[in-house]
Amino acid sequence: MEYKDYYDILGVKRDASDAEIKSAYRKLARKFHPDVNKTKEAEAKFKDINEAYEVLGDKNKRQRYDSLGANWQGGQSYTPPPGFENFGFGGNGGTYEFNFGGQNMGGFSDFFSSLFGDMMGGSAQGNMGGMNFGGFDFGSMGGAQQQRASSRSRRKTQPQQPAQDLDITKTLNITAQDVFNQKPVSVSFSDMEKCTQCPPGGGYCSACGGTGIRRTSKNLKVKIPPEVKEGQKIRIKGEGNVDQYGQKGDLYLVIKYSDNEYDVDGTDLTKDVEITPPEAVLGCKKEIKTLHGSIGIKIPPMTSTGKMLRLKNLGLPKKSGGYGNLNARVKIVLPDKLSDKQIELYKQM
Repeated sequence: MEYKDYYDILGVKRDASDAEIKSAYRKLARKFHPDVNKTKEAEAKFKDINEAYEVLGDKNKRQRYDSLGANWQGGQSYTPPPGFENFGFGGNGGTYEFNFGGQNMGGFSDFFSSLFGDMMGGSAQGNMGGMNFGGFDFGSMGGAQQQRASSRSRRKTQPQQPAQDLDITKTLNITAQDVFNQKPVSVSFSDMEKCTQCPPGGGYCSACGGTGIRRTSKNLKVKIPPEVKEGQKIRIKGEGNVDQYGQKGDLYLVIKYSDNEYDVDGTDLTKDVEITPPEAVLGCKKEIKTLHGSIGIKIPPMTSTGKMLRLKNLGLPKKSGGYGNLNARVKIVLPDKLSDKQIELYKQM
């Protein structure tokens, strides 16, 4: 089989530090992750990258790998360790999977399996149809299938580690104007996450200062959808936290209206219109500002505080087209100061 140069796969020098190896792995994992890169070549590359990091990111495995010495040059023929000389991989154009002590090695290359298989403990078994290679006895097809079923059963009964939650949830304060504009709004926030730069074997990490936690900052442009309601969540895929393998969570923005001018109810808006007591009694005309521009409205005589005047199609945009309504809510206010004559007139009334 052919020797695999793990240093070349990650694009690092042989004397690279643990941090350099980890950094190179993260960059490549993001680039060739199946969720990002859909090509067949990327899938194979992603597998090689993970295999390389599995070895170089582990102190003991890296030491064993480096002990190959003269075989460091990629592309050379590689001779397996003693006891594996007659070990057969594949057959009739097929691909075999091997279990080393119950750990499935099918996700790694033949080179990796031959070099590190004995570290897993136990004997090597696979579906080789009753054939014997280098002292390893491979059972019949039925036996191999039973073993795989038994292995799956063991995995099911073993306690599963909870998946790391990489999602982030933040509150997004918006105004009616933000929704009306139908343009992306700027979103900036910072968050704390587990540091993914820390060396595998421990030691000081410059990224987090040795705390294991680091602060991240995000600056995004987010388009607010029409008819968005308070409490509704907007999901932004891939903008959550990132783990050491390059997996990304999602960002969830919880909508909260923070508007000093309008009350928002779906696509309808409500706005206060202030008038004086005389205007409330006698009626008046008022010019008010709306999202659609300034308009003049008529306040009828004898209007009380809290009365609503509905102004059609002056609200927020609808998904189906058109706009909601604007409700002008009358609010009677007193002047800051009254003259003696005005006070006397109130007394007469």
